[in-house]
Amino acid sequence: MRFRPCIDIHNGKVKQIVGSSLRDQGDFAVENFTAGQDAAFYAGLYRDQGLAGGHVILLNREGSAYFEETRRQALQALRAYPRGLQVGGGIHTENAALYLEAGASHVIVTSYVFQNGRIEYDHLETLYRETGKEHLVLDLSCRKKDGRYLIVTDRWQKYTDVELNQKSLEFFSGYCSEFLIHAVDVEGKAEGIETELAELLGQFERIPVTYAGGVHCYEDLRILKKAGHGRVDVTIGSALDLFGGTMKLADVLREISAPSL
Repeated sequence: MRFRPCIDIHNGKVKQIVGSSLRDQGDFAVENFTAGQDAAFYAGLYRDQGLAGGHVILLNREGSAYFEETRRQALQALRAYPRGLQVGGGIHTENAALYLEAGASHVIVTSYVFQNGRIEYDHLETLYRETGKEHLVLDLSCRKKDGRYLIVTDRWQKYTDVELNQKSLEFFSGYCSEFLIHAVDVEGKAEGIETELAELLGQFERIPVTYAGGVHCYEDLRILKKAGHGRVDVTIGSALDLFGGTMKLADVLREISAPSL
C-alpha cells in the first residue's frame, strides 16, 4: 500500500471539491477547499518528499472558459516534478503526447474510452498504441447503481453499462499499467470509504490500483489496508492537512508504512 498525492485543478486553482457535484454548466462544483498556492507549489512539495505516482487532475472540460488556465497550472506542476506525476482530465490521442513531453509519467484516461454507456474499443486501441501500455492509466471511477459498481464518465456525470468487477479489471489491465478508481459517491465528502469497493479491488493483483474517496481518518487507512489486503494504494484529498483537513501528511505516511496487525 502506497500513498499517492493529488493535485486537483478547477477553474485555474488547486481545489478539493465534492466529486458528485461537478457540472460542466457554469463550471460549477461544491468546494471544500481552495488553495492559496499554485499547482507547481504542491508538485515541488511532493518532489522534495519523494512522493511519486501522484495525480494531477484537470476538472474543467476542454473548451470551457477556465480550461486554458487549468491546463496551464497542470503543465507547471508536471514541469516542477518531471516523471513524478500522472495527469488526467480530457486526455485523448491529440493531447496525450503533449502531457508526456511536458513531464507526465503517465496519462490517465476515462471519457475518451468510455462514452454513452459503451466501450470505445477503437479509441482504447489507438490510445494504447499512441502512449504504450507503460504510460497509460485507466480511470475506472464508479458509482453504485442497482447493487453494481458501474463506471462513470464525463466528470462523473454519466453512467456507462460497464460493471467494475474482476472480469473487467482483467480485460482493461491488458491495455494499461495502473488503475485509478474514485468511489464517486463518497468522493470529497470525508465520511468514510466504500469498503465493499476496496474489497473488490483488493482481490485484483495484476497491476497497481489506487483508491480515492471518503478517507477522513487514520482508521479509514487501516480499514482500507485490511480490505485491500495491502495491495490497494490510496490518495487523500479534503481530509489531508495540505488541503485544510485534519490528517497530517507525516502521520498518513507513518500509518501506511506501519505493518498490518
